[in-house]
Amino acid sequence: MLAPMRRLALLLALLAVPLTTPLAAQDVPALHAVTGVAPDDVLNLREAPTASAEAVGSLPPDATDVEVVAVSPDGLWGLVALPEGGGWARLSFLRVTGAPAPRTVPARLTCQGTEPFWTVSLDGAGDRWSTPEEDRPLRRIGQAAGFGGFVVAFDRDGATLDLTVTRASCSDGMSDRPYGFRALVWDRGASGGEQLLEGCCSLR
Repeated sequence: MLAPMRRLALLLALLAVPLTTPLAAQDVPALHAVTGVAPDDVLNLREAPTASAEAVGSLPPDATDVEVVAVSPDGLWGLVALPEGGGWARLSFLRVTGAPAPRTVPARLTCQGTEPFWTVSLDGAGDRWSTPEEDRPLRRIGQAAGFGGFVVAFDRDGATLDLTVTRASCSDGMSDRPYGFRALVWDRGASGGEQLLEGCCSLR
């Protein structure tokens, strides 16, 4: 049987262990900031969600607007989106700074697709539609959101454009960058008639 002092020391040690709730899939994509990394060190990004995996990149100790687009099954690692790829970071070194609330449309979001190239930008200062041929404002005429995503309807100079976004892994088909939102655009004012466009979205 443990002596009283040893039992007390064991209890104190257990209480000192931080209790963390693993990040769930519905909590991402979300923006994070690096935390708990020494000023002269970096946060390694790894090829797989394990400390033994090869490092594929790193983040400085003061990095912000780090977009995590997926979590590992154990909830301890997050897949960080980079301009030309992604890497897994230990979530204990990342602090959430911006995550869309459930059943809401994010205040800022950029959705884009290729072949043809298009971009829909959501911003409190004004939403926009861009292609290589045009760049014009959009006027929201309706929106609805659920836990799995949202739909926003726009008026574009008399033509209707609907943006549907779901929380799902997505690839732009041109790079290895991972995305956590998938987008469909129903453009009912295209010059050649109606068209359905596919793409990915980012909070950054």
